[in-house]
Amino acid sequence: MRSFLTLLPLCFLTAVFALDLPQHRLSSADEGISQGTYDDLVRYAKYSSAVYQFICPHPIGNTLVDTFSNHFTHAHGFVVRDDDRKELIVAFRGSQQLQDMVTDSNLVLAPLSSHGVPPETAASSSVHAGFMIAYNSVSRTVISAVREELDVYPDYTVIVTGHSMGGSLASIASLSLKVNLPEANVRLFTYGQPRTGDSGFADLLDDVVGRNNLHRAVHTWDGVPTMVPQYLGYRHHANEFWQFEDPSNRTNVRKCSGQEDPACSRANFSTGINAAHFVYFGQVMTVDSTLCL
Repeated sequence: MRSFLTLLPLCFLTAVFALDLPQHRLSSADEGISQGTYDDLVRYAKYSSAVYQFICPHPIGNTLVDTFSNHFTHAHGFVVRDDDRKELIVAFRGSQQLQDMVTDSNLVLAPLSSHGVPPETAASSSVHAGFMIAYNSVSRTVISAVREELDVYPDYTVIVTGHSMGGSLASIASLSLKVNLPEANVRLFTYGQPRTGDSGFADLLDDVVGRNNLHRAVHTWDGVPTMVPQYLGYRHHANEFWQFEDPSNRTNVRKCSGQEDPACSRANFSTGINAAHFVYFGQVMTVDSTLCL
């Protein structure tokens, strides 16, 4: 079964040159989001893009603490320390290799089970089985790396981020890190994330990580966030930040209401992997090696 998130080289050119993405104009009363929130969305999109690079010694010019990967699931990412902003950034790569196709295609919802997450916390929560397997294959390494950094820098904020499938892994990781490191301030930023779990999982993220710490960005007509259908039991977590039209600026981004706002990208008919999936906040995802210098 072909992956719905497999990166197709032709899409890179399409993403750069496509000028006919559908436009969505909101009421003039909607003034967009704050400049600070917009700047954060731009910044963490760069980490989510940089993590695709084969070698990334200085992600966004900061200190590479550790990399993690699993040969069988091809889950991959890095942990970065930004001493100026007092942040630890955990970024997960999206689909890139053959094994990712298997992970993406496993649409079965399975009861949430992950290292350090008590059964009573995970009760009534189910997630995409493939995404959970992929995260669990690197979870101990991720938690250990972040814990060691927080032992030295206890006041640093933990940012978890990822694009496409990486966004789904990041959402599970944000819950896992918050449960395992309850004193940490954990924030989540995802880009083009497909639906990852059921309503129980969405509610659990809201409650444990905190709704104000959740940022799920969708670019215009990106078909991936709506590709996994709700009728299979899936539901997005809050909060969607929908860039409803180009160009990228704060006034063209709307903070949507709740978990599945019918006035935001949920209203889009999914066209699958399209040009919008590869461009987030001015960043052509996956291809910019200068982000690692």
